[in-house]
Amino acid sequence: MAELPFEGRVALVTGAARRIGRSIALKLAAEGAAIVVNYRNSKAEAEKVAAQIAGMERRAMAWQADVSRREEVARMFAAVEREFGRLDILVNNAGMFFSVPFEKLTEEQWDTILDANLKSQFLCAQAAAPLLRRSGRGAIINLSSLGGLLAWPSYTHYCVSKAGSIMLTRCLARALAPEITVNSVAPGTISFPGDPPEVAEDFIRRAPLRKTGKPEDIAGTVAFLAQSEFITGQVFVVDGGRSLT
Repeated sequence: MAELPFEGRVALVTGAARRIGRSIALKLAAEGAAIVVNYRNSKAEAEKVAAQIAGMERRAMAWQADVSRREEVARMFAAVEREFGRLDILVNNAGMFFSVPFEKLTEEQWDTILDANLKSQFLCAQAAAPLLRRSGRGAIINLSSLGGLLAWPSYTHYCVSKAGSIMLTRCLARALAPEITVNSVAPGTISFPGDPPEVAEDFIRRAPLRKTGKPEDIAGTVAFLAQSEFITGQVFVVDGGRSLT
C-alpha cells in the first residue's frame, strides 16, 4: 500500500472545531497527518473532531487558545512540541465575519476583526516558524477570503483584515524561505447546512459556475498546497469564478 502523503507529519489547524476548519483537519488526517485541533470556545465540537481523527488511527489533540493573544499562542506551540516533538503544517483558519455599515463601524469592532483575522495569523506563524524549519519541509497556509480581493463596504473591517492576510502571506513566503512555503487560500461562499439562503442565492447569481463551494473544495486546496514543494507566496482563489465578475 502506498504511503499517505502526510504520514508521520503533524498539522495544527486553528479554528478547527467547526465548518471549514473542521473539514481541513479531517482531510489532512485522512491523508496521514496527526492533528492539533485548535479552538477558542467550541470545546465539545473540538473534542468530537479529535475523537473522529483518533477513529482514523491518527494522533489528535484538542487545544484551547485564543490565537489573537500571544501568551496563549506560545503555550499552544510549547504543548505541540512536548506532545509531538515536531510541526510540519500550520493552517491559519481561525477568523471572524460580521457586517457593519462603515459610518457605524466602531474602533472596538475594527480591533476585534483585525485581531481575529490578521494578528492571529502573524502570531501563529511567528511561533510556528522554529518548529516548521526544524521539520525541513514546513508549510503555512493562511485562509484569506474573496473579501480580501473585492471591496464590500459593509464589511470594510473584514476586507481589510483579509487583504492584510494576503500581504502577510507574500511577506512570509520571502521571510521564511527556503525551508517553509507560505500560501493563501481565498474562499468564496462555502455552503453549510443552516446557512441563510439569501447569501448563497446572491453568490450563485454572480458566480460564473452558478453554485457555491463545498468545504471539501477548500480542504482539498489546503492539502494540495501543504504537499507542494515548489509553490510559495501565492493566493489560490476558490470561488466558482466570482472574482471575475
